[in-house]
Amino acid sequence: MTALDRAAALVRSLPAGRRILIGIAGAPGAGKSTLAGRLAAETAGTVLPMDGFHLPQATLVELGRRDRMGAPDTFDVAGFVALLHALRTGDPVDAPGFDRTVEEPVPGAIRIEPAQRILIIEGNYLLHWPQVAPLLDATIFVHVDEAMRHERLIARHIAFGKTPEEARAWVLGPDQRNAELIASGAARADLALELD
Repeated sequence: MTALDRAAALVRSLPAGRRILIGIAGAPGAGKSTLAGRLAAETAGTVLPMDGFHLPQATLVELGRRDRMGAPDTFDVAGFVALLHALRTGDPVDAPGFDRTVEEPVPGAIRIEPAQRILIIEGNYLLHWPQVAPLLDATIFVHVDEAMRHERLIARHIAFGKTPEEARAWVLGPDQRNAELIASGAARADLALELD
């Protein structure tokens, strides 16, 4: 059984008739977005990334956290938790997106309608922030080979404007520290998947 098959089986095992929130967590570059997209296609779900809850660049600079962007305290956790509560009402909900080219959240970029019953929420800290996991119906943690994860991240950072040297320094610095923190929550997931 593939990782996708196992994830889809988890979704299908949950009670029908109400909105289902599935969380996919993992380190930067582990494959969360790819799995979320494939799982959404397999289950007629909708992907909702946590990235829209990055604090704006100006706020990060003001707080002295810009050089740690992506760390847990560089997100609007309260806003993210409020969104999860709002999704439970079944009403239409507007969620922020994220523009990687300028590294800024985009308010109201994602519209969730009442007919969208399976929501696949992907993000780094779903198992780290204690107030988040209880709002999800099930959680998945994804792992991938560390060397592959680093290569993916370096390529991503280069694609969005960093030099190869800057990309490698960021991946082995802030990204790696975040990855180690994220990994500490892996055991709390309902399902752990090794991706290739």
